Amino acid sequence: MRTASECRACFLRQAVEVPARFGATDAQRRRVLDAVRAELDRFSPERAPPEMGGILHAVVRRELGLPDPYAELKARDDARASAFLPEARRLVERAPDPFSAAVRAAIAGNVIDFGAPAGDADADVHGLVRDALSRPLSAAADAALVAFAGRASAARRILYLADNAGEIALDRLLVEHLPPGAVTVAVRSTPAINDALLADAVAVGMSEVAEVIESGSGIPGTALGDATEEFRSRFAAADLVIAKGQGNFETLSEVDAPIVFLLMAKCEVVARALGCGVGDFAIAAR
Repeated sequence: MRTASECRACFLRQAVEVPARFGATDAQRRRVLDAVRAELDRFSPERAPPEMGGILHAVVRRELGLPDPYAELKARDDARASAFLPEARRLVERAPDPFSAAVRAAIAGNVIDFGAPAGDADADVHGLVRDALSRPLSAAADAALVAFAGRASAARRILYLADNAGEIALDRLLVEHLPPGAVTVAVRSTPAINDALLADAVAVGMSEVAEVIESGSGIPGTALGDATEEFRSRFAAADLVIAKGQGNFETLSEVDAPIVFLLMAKCEVVARALGCGVGDFAIAAR
């Protein structure tokens, strides 16, 4: 996806809100806002929004002197989601269609987001999953889910692109319903908002059910040009790529690959691209 005109306001909102969240001084807040404005003036709208997101949060880390501002919040979300995982697993297994329930639970976790306007940084994981298992899907999403189930059962090399910390615990539920031994899970290599890193995957036990690698990405998305050679090799060889979240959709939606995107639409720009409403669960395939 290219960066829409509305994205500028979102980046400026984050430039104001993020430093305040971490106790920045007035001088630090001014420096962050001035630097982000300057970067936006240089940023080409032909590039994907997460690329600007990566620049913005690099500015925040530099000006506040914090290598990973969200580290404590990510650890909190990993712990909360992991504690709920056994109950979530029981809810999924008792559902009429456990695979469908696991997909819904994984998408529900995508609301745990500190960047997007419709994300919920303090989401109640218990409520999210219970709601997800009962909420109706659009006809298009329901059909896409059926098609996804067929593709997943036939795949032998699946690359699963994780998104946020906390959410990755619910991704584990879905991985457990994919062909055994077929799944490699990729996480970010360096901090990008509250996106999952290797430590988050370990914290929720993802390495117990799948191989876990780093993508090489340090933006809230997946830029193939920045990816490691190993990641690009896995991406090219995959029968199926499962990409979680808006950032992965924004960076990979025009890539010619067997991708299924699972996300909650959290802004008007992405909702328009998906043909759904803000807050809707979306399942889109290439």
